[in-house]
Amino acid sequence: MERYSDIQAFNQLFNEYYSRFVRFAEGYVKEIPVAEDFASEAFTNYWENRERLSMETNPPAYILTIIKNKCLNHLQHQQIRQRVTEELRNHSEWALQTKISTLEACNPDFLFSEEIERIISTALNKLPVKTRQIFILNRFQGFSYKEVAEKMNLSLKAIEFHISKALSQLRLSLKDFLVILFFILIS
Repeated sequence: MERYSDIQAFNQLFNEYYSRFVRFAEGYVKEIPVAEDFASEAFTNYWENRERLSMETNPPAYILTIIKNKCLNHLQHQQIRQRVTEELRNHSEWALQTKISTLEACNPDFLFSEEIERIISTALNKLPVKTRQIFILNRFQGFSYKEVAEKMNLSLKAIEFHISKALSQLRLSLKDFLVILFFILIS
């Protein structure tokens, strides 16, 4: 008989406050389904924990506190998502502006100038002989990694290592021209 009265009291509590609590949550989260979920979850939480609560616990206040916390978490999560979206947009704008600036500053005559060729030649000459040979075969003579591996009697991993090593050295030597030369050397 006592269990029936618990259910009856809970149903009365639910019927009296559910729609109010949904409106409360919806006022903050602006999404009725989310507000309904929060209210339902709060009532469920109350029902599952009712026997552990002290006698002084005010059920509507307890349930509303749960809803308030769910709304706060939801809004804080939205705030973080907006911040990340804004940062990504700012990064995209920065990347786009960098591309525009790079293209505006691009001087094709300079790219093929003797100075650039000298810098590349100096950087390549600083490489170990085998690394330089592999890089020249791949990048300047157009051999694939597989073809270079067969020609040099090395594994594909060794070829990848030497190419990576050469590109790393070239990046250091050409750091001032890297953005522009990236497209030339990689293609």
